[in-house]
Amino acid sequence: MDNRIDAGASSSLSLFAALSYGVASMAMVFINKAIVMQYAYSMTLLTVQQLATTFLIHFGRQFGYTKARGVDMITARRLLPVSLFYNANVAFALASLKGVNIPMYIAIKRLTPLAVLIAGFFSGKGKPTTQVTFSVLLTAAGVLIAALGDFSFDLFGYSMALTSVFFQTMYLVLVEKSGAEDGLSSIEIMFYNSFLSLPFLLFLIIVTGEFPNSLSLLFAKSHSFSFLVTLILSLVMGIALNYTMFLCTIVNSALTTTIVGVLKGVGSTTLGFVLLGGVKVHGLNVTGLLINTAGGVWYSCAKYQQRKNKPAKLMSDLEAHRK
Repeated sequence: MDNRIDAGASSSLSLFAALSYGVASMAMVFINKAIVMQYAYSMTLLTVQQLATTFLIHFGRQFGYTKARGVDMITARRLLPVSLFYNANVAFALASLKGVNIPMYIAIKRLTPLAVLIAGFFSGKGKPTTQVTFSVLLTAAGVLIAALGDFSFDLFGYSMALTSVFFQTMYLVLVEKSGAEDGLSSIEIMFYNSFLSLPFLLFLIIVTGEFPNSLSLLFAKSHSFSFLVTLILSLVMGIALNYTMFLCTIVNSALTTTIVGVLKGVGSTTLGFVLLGGVKVHGLNVTGLLINTAGGVWYSCAKYQQRKNKPAKLMSDLEAHRK
């Protein structure tokens, strides 16, 4: 009986983690696009977001709202690469949104499953199935076709998005490994990620010349109610996205997280054509996006079927998330 209860709770947690990450991820794309259209200093935005996350979790632990453990230097050293890859991913993603429209941004980010599979192959996880291989190739072909029909093609934006795919792949693989080996909850990984990010980000905003102009502009724009609302939404959703992403990766896997990202991209692509602007429709562009979406859905179905044929994974992090 207890085993069945635990299995049910485990399945519920897995479903909740996947759904919440999908919703948060979809919302964050549009919020980020809205904020960078008004405020171009992406590194400063990321720094403020990580600072808010650090203080929120710290005070939450102090007042007993979370059972997250305190800072351990050995664990901090292990998670330092996770933090560096995460911040590199977000920084390049924000930079790419300045020149890439949302449908094309999502199409490029759908290359992440391909990168995750390649990384898994070289790390000894084995050769992917035929269906998975063809689906990711179809996804990549869709990106190339869509790019040929993208009137607003921006080389810098595309380069930033592709670089973001690389860093996202690295941190997803590392998060899965860190959660499994160290038994850390998603809140603890999120705290370490934010805490370790701050020195690196502060260094970057100084070296890149964002500081102090970025702060001056931030204070000046804070008098605008619409900007202030967008900024607060960006901070809140950034924290929610981090939590749900780490939760989904720990209780499921890095691969599941990428699958959820692919599926939410279908809705985001459709909305991206009508929200926020910046999209000039062309036959090749639409065809490529449809091919890219079909490849993503095919990939998700293939991986779902593959997981069904394997024994259910035990969720070692379950108790850590029952708060």
